[in-house]
Amino acid sequence: MGHDNHHHHLSLCFCDLMRLLWSLLVPCLYLSLILTLVLLLLLLGVRMWLQGRRKARRAQDDGPAVAFFHPYCNAGGGGERVLWCSLRALMHRYPGVSFVVYTGDQGVTGEQILEGARQRFHITLPRSVTFVFLRHHVLVEASSYPHFTLLGQSAGSMFLGWEALTAFVPDLYVDSMGYAFTLPIFRYLGGCKVASYVHYPTVSTDMLSVVRERNPGFNNADFISRNPILSALKVVYYCCFALLYGLAGSCSDVIMVNSTWTLGHILALWRSPSRTSIVYPPCDIRAFLDVPLEDEDEMEGWEELGREEEDGGRGDRKRHSIVSVGQFRPEKDHQLQIRAFRKLLDRKGDGPGGRESLRLVLIGGCRNQEDEERVLMLRGLCQELGIADYVEFKLNIPFEELKRELVDATIGLHTMWNEHFGIGVVECMAAGTIILAHKSGGPKLDIVVPYEGRQTGFLADSEDSYAAAMETILSLPPTARLEMRRNARDSVERFSDQEFESCFLAAMEPLMGTLER
Repeated sequence: MGHDNHHHHLSLCFCDLMRLLWSLLVPCLYLSLILTLVLLLLLLGVRMWLQGRRKARRAQDDGPAVAFFHPYCNAGGGGERVLWCSLRALMHRYPGVSFVVYTGDQGVTGEQILEGARQRFHITLPRSVTFVFLRHHVLVEASSYPHFTLLGQSAGSMFLGWEALTAFVPDLYVDSMGYAFTLPIFRYLGGCKVASYVHYPTVSTDMLSVVRERNPGFNNADFISRNPILSALKVVYYCCFALLYGLAGSCSDVIMVNSTWTLGHILALWRSPSRTSIVYPPCDIRAFLDVPLEDEDEMEGWEELGREEEDGGRGDRKRHSIVSVGQFRPEKDHQLQIRAFRKLLDRKGDGPGGRESLRLVLIGGCRNQEDEERVLMLRGLCQELGIADYVEFKLNIPFEELKRELVDATIGLHTMWNEHFGIGVVECMAAGTIILAHKSGGPKLDIVVPYEGRQTGFLADSEDSYAAAMETILSLPPTARLEMRRNARDSVERFSDQEFESCFLAAMEPLMGTLER
């Protein structure tokens, strides 16, 4: 009997608990519904306000406007070359459209930015462009988020995008730097058509695999890779972020990517194949193509060199330089270059045409104190390996010196894993070097590929394979090297400014056509 009373008491307690939860749940549901309706009305009001501003601006300017979101347009890199070539192409094709650039650059004027583009890229815009200077650019800087960097930068880009949208409401918005989370802001709040040019996916399946397999790397700290729980949590974080990234990117009406590698990842994440196309970035190859690959003096020099080698002479032995071009960032993996070069020197020995005829030249820019410290670490590695006398560092050198080093080089060296494209690889090939690039990403899929059935360079992915490839290149007859250099130079024509502008305009035509109606 006592047991039945106890059971009855528990049943009453459970019923009372359910009544309490239900009494709390119903008001919460009503409150959530009311808040949702208020939020929707607020968003609708914001959208109507922004569209009203656009109509007023169009009535005043008497024409549509296209805005590019490029917070670091004064940086002078490959992404900035895409920006200026895009603007130049659109200005020539659509004279009735005005153009705006959202930038976070501080301490410079619009005229100084345009002058910098002219000096760095030899690009002069045919018409004026309006610059909208954003004050809160720190929101998208990686240094602002020591932890959860991807999430922090993406959330920051949304706030910066909102600042841009409220400052100027365009008819067409183009994200040219890869801030996908700004796309829904402009599409759904601003009512704009949106397009994007993706240089590199913010998150990729390769990044997930690095964390899942617990491999240490520049984006996967050692203490995380060693801890299975932290690694599992980071995989969940990346998967959730990839889902949000895909939803944001799928808002784009037109999606352009810079390589086959990027295309694969964007198709997997954004799932918009009908709106996605490859538009290779414009590479400044004309300055290198103007330099002839051969002349009679050069060929005679090679013949004399061959005779000297047969005679065992060493006095005028040709000095082979192996040149690497790239910023001193961790992902460029300069350590791999140095260690592979050490193995090459060990293979060559001290005889004629041996190690004394070789030098490694590391050319690149230092963006900040962190990069400068990395260079000091690399110099220390050269000392440790005993090859400091064979390695030169050239930092922030002018273009003419860079051009001279590339033209004189025998091998162009590239070691970045999964480089999304590889403008430096293209420049090395245009300059006439034998390229040796990493067997991954853009170099493998788009650049160092057979051209009309002929070899254009070499690929490697480890210290031993790099050393073996360099030894193979140096052992080739001069005529074979010359033929490969010609093949490589012929193949890079598809990465010229003219090819980029043609493909870019073709991709943008559907959207630009709607603006002029």
